[in-house]
Amino acid sequence: MDLTVAKTKVKAFSTKNTLTLHGRLLDLSTPRVMGILNVTPDSFYAQSRQQSISALVKQAGQMLEQGATFLDVGGYSSRPGATNIALQEELDRVLPAIQAIVQHFPEALISVDTFRAPVAHQAVQAGASMINDISGGHLDANMYATVAKAKVPYVLMHMKGTPQNMKSLAQYQHLLTEMVTYFQKAIYTLQQMGVADIVVDPGFGFAKTIAHNYEILQNLRYFEVLNQPLLAGLSRKSMIYKTLGIEPQEALNGTSVLNAFALMQGAAILRVHDVAPAVQAIKLFKRTFL
Repeated sequence: MDLTVAKTKVKAFSTKNTLTLHGRLLDLSTPRVMGILNVTPDSFYAQSRQQSISALVKQAGQMLEQGATFLDVGGYSSRPGATNIALQEELDRVLPAIQAIVQHFPEALISVDTFRAPVAHQAVQAGASMINDISGGHLDANMYATVAKAKVPYVLMHMKGTPQNMKSLAQYQHLLTEMVTYFQKAIYTLQQMGVADIVVDPGFGFAKTIAHNYEILQNLRYFEVLNQPLLAGLSRKSMIYKTLGIEPQEALNGTSVLNAFALMQGAAILRVHDVAPAVQAIKLFKRTFL
């Protein structure tokens, strides 16, 4: 195939390819990497868990040095069947982590991974510049208002139920159309409330079977109708390691393969445990197609 033709087939995900984070305009025409920092004892991938502030700061520095644009800090494990923790416990995990990152890396763009509006609010006050909500606002009625007041970008993810019961809710009549309807309603509500920057996350692994996950990945461009940047969170998930018959710690190569496919399907942000390989994938993708 002629390379010129190939380039015409791999276009930017949407016409909206910028985000404003605390007054800084970020261009997404070249995809970006979001590094995962879990301040939890039970996230599914053990090596992503950071139990001390010093370890977290060290990991944050490595991710930034390797080319991460965002650092996504989460204090509530959202793996299937995860333990539900109290609001204060989540705050006690997340806020010191964000404060330490801000102290050591004041220019870092920090995303807070939470579905609770009070955590989102206090995290932004502490220095976070993006809210990443696995529930899409459905687990806290105050989340949309909190995002609107904070004037920060919002990662709107698709999920049904809670981390505790989502596996039992992985049932759809028409998966893609149901997801688009979900996103359209949420985006309309958010925009009416004044939220200017929305990132769409299809929620790989959240109330989805492995078959559902691959159907979504094969059809990412179906979500172009939403006209919002797309985040792909595939890193070391069960759709990789269960398909290959391996463990999460062995799933880096599979992650890189699926990340490359997501880029070709229009992903603007890769959310990953391993920053350097994702940055390399983007460089090669850019050299080939952009």
